[in-house]
Amino acid sequence: MLRANQSIVIHAARDLRLEQREITDPGKGEVLVNVQAGGICGSDLHYYQNGGFGPIQLREPMVLGHEVSGTVAALGTDVDSLHIGQLVAISPSRPCHTCHYCLVGQENHCLNMRFYGSAMPFPHIQGAFQQQLIAEAGQCIPADGLTAGQAAMAEPLAVCLHAIEQAGHLEGKTVLITGCGPIGCLGVLAARQAGAERIIATDLSDYTLNMAQICGADIALNTKTTPNALNPFQAEKGQIDIHLECSGAAPALSAGVACLRPGGILVQLGLGGDMTVPMQAITAKEITLRGSFRFHSEFATAVGLMQSGSIAVDQLITHSFKISEVVTAFDTAADRSQAMKVQLTF
Repeated sequence: MLRANQSIVIHAARDLRLEQREITDPGKGEVLVNVQAGGICGSDLHYYQNGGFGPIQLREPMVLGHEVSGTVAALGTDVDSLHIGQLVAISPSRPCHTCHYCLVGQENHCLNMRFYGSAMPFPHIQGAFQQQLIAEAGQCIPADGLTAGQAAMAEPLAVCLHAIEQAGHLEGKTVLITGCGPIGCLGVLAARQAGAERIIATDLSDYTLNMAQICGADIALNTKTTPNALNPFQAEKGQIDIHLECSGAAPALSAGVACLRPGGILVQLGLGGDMTVPMQAITAKEITLRGSFRFHSEFATAVGLMQSGSIAVDQLITHSFKISEVVTAFDTAADRSQAMKVQLTF
């Protein structure tokens, strides 16, 4: 049966519309979800503000969104792991499970990935900012005990958990996190949960740095007002064991490399376009540079950590808007002087 389904669609930079799109009943192995909460991500903002980022540009209208949760409304055939009315966090990661990378456990590099709200392929992969969403049962992680807003934080938390996995053991380590937006602050929470002994956070905004401290950062440094704030950590070839670079800004990467001890690890999460890398220093200090892109299995782990109380995310959800206020929501999300994670309610 076809039914109307209100969706948030980006047509071009600053051209964001609420539109009716048709949706069908769930098929074999699928579920119909009434979406309740959806978080606005940095990539959503790039599409809204600039029509894309780098070589990834809109070539057709696309439903935005990939950080969502909701309640199960209907079950397709062969679905017995979920029940109607159950709150679920919906992973936007939909690998094919048959390509080489999927078969060797690197599903985040799937050659046929269908990641919600992505203009990388053409036709674009439509997103999850819809009142109702058809999802594969395997994408839906039971979120019993959480609120819809908390469950919608599983996706950005999973990004940080994957980065922590890339970094290796954090027990007793000193960790530098550059960039304290939602990913950076969730990185603080994830690093602490993983055993980091000392966490230093940097940003250009006092608001975001205050949020990082609320999340558990031991030291918060504003490198805009105090450009040399990290200089003490450069002593004796470096005082930092692990650098999680979340800003995508070349100056933050360079500053972190200067602070890393010989043999330290730099994990790059931030996607801000190609950057100049201080390769001479990386070579001389034998620093390991690792990328971190998306996630897969970490999504269920993120839900579990929130359910157990090991990681609490409520303080990061600063605003909530109805979908009828979507433009205001996106404009608010872009203002890092007042907003951390802005969510939409469906």
